[in-house]
Amino acid sequence: MTLKPPSWPAAPADIPDADPVSDRLTGDTTTDGTTTDGGPAGGSPARADRGGSDAPAGRPGQQAAGPGPAPVPSRPDRSDPGLPELRASGLRLAYDNTVIVDDLDLVVPAGRISVIVGANACGKSTLLRALARLLRPRAGAVHLDGRSIHAMPTRQVARQLGILPQSPVAPSGLTVVDLVGRGRSPHQTWWRQWSTADEQAVTEALRATAMLELADRPVDELSGGQRQRAWIAMAVAQGTPVLLLDEPTTFLDLAHQIDVLDLVVDLNRREKRTVVMVLHDLNQACRYADHVIAMRAGRIVTQGPPAEVVTAELVEEVFGLRCQVVTDPVSGTPLVIPMGRHHSPRPAAALKS
Repeated sequence: MTLKPPSWPAAPADIPDADPVSDRLTGDTTTDGTTTDGGPAGGSPARADRGGSDAPAGRPGQQAAGPGPAPVPSRPDRSDPGLPELRASGLRLAYDNTVIVDDLDLVVPAGRISVIVGANACGKSTLLRALARLLRPRAGAVHLDGRSIHAMPTRQVARQLGILPQSPVAPSGLTVVDLVGRGRSPHQTWWRQWSTADEQAVTEALRATAMLELADRPVDELSGGQRQRAWIAMAVAQGTPVLLLDEPTTFLDLAHQIDVLDLVVDLNRREKRTVVMVLHDLNQACRYADHVIAMRAGRIVTQGPPAEVVTAELVEEVFGLRCQVVTDPVSGTPLVIPMGRHHSPRPAAALKS
């Protein structure tokens, strides 16, 4: 049985103020990552009917195992000038009358992994929402390739920028392949629905995230790490050169956290995607980021390569935590060793005894 195109029509491309990820078909995204009709942020399902076991062997989930992803190239030394530039200038962000971020300027290095770090309630996720056009600034602007992101058509933004919010929730029973297929919504129109290119993009996204064997599994039956991989696969299928991830390792155990972050690095190196993440773990940020953005009280304290900006003084200023910073013996990046009331450096004499 051949694949059918999506049964839901694509959204018009001339809505300038809509959410670039979630408003394409079904309305606004709720705080848990679902849309107002119960579907996940990302638009229509890949198709209305995927057919049964007699579907052709080439479709996602039934394809024979092929060669793995291409070797991951080394990380570039500087931003790629051929990629779209994401920049913020003079941002003031607020919820009701509470200002969270004020007078913030930021240029995201193209083709690199940037990680935003800071204490709770410092404005990390608020900044990411503004970069994703999920929150309109009270002042200032976000520009994507020189154009105000709020002046661009929804579909055009959605083809350039993808967002994975915190802890997204899929409708009960939705399979992995159908979730990933929703990432193709920005590439569909009234006259061009599901296509061979969409099919290939979904298959490649499943392969890149090692989810091909789980393509027919319901998302709500997956483990936490597998579920996060499925959502990342949807963002990969969307095919955007810029990817924003809000705390992608939240609620995952340590092994799955590393698995997800390794996957993000693979995508960055292999496809030169610009990645901006919010992470709580400073040591993981140092290990996986090309560019660290440290925030405190709604402002950027400093930014740059981890080895240049992450110091004991910075950690105390941003997190209010005394620490020692040493070199990670595995990655060669800064490793923050916290000190508390019950753990302080031992005198050299005590160490010798």
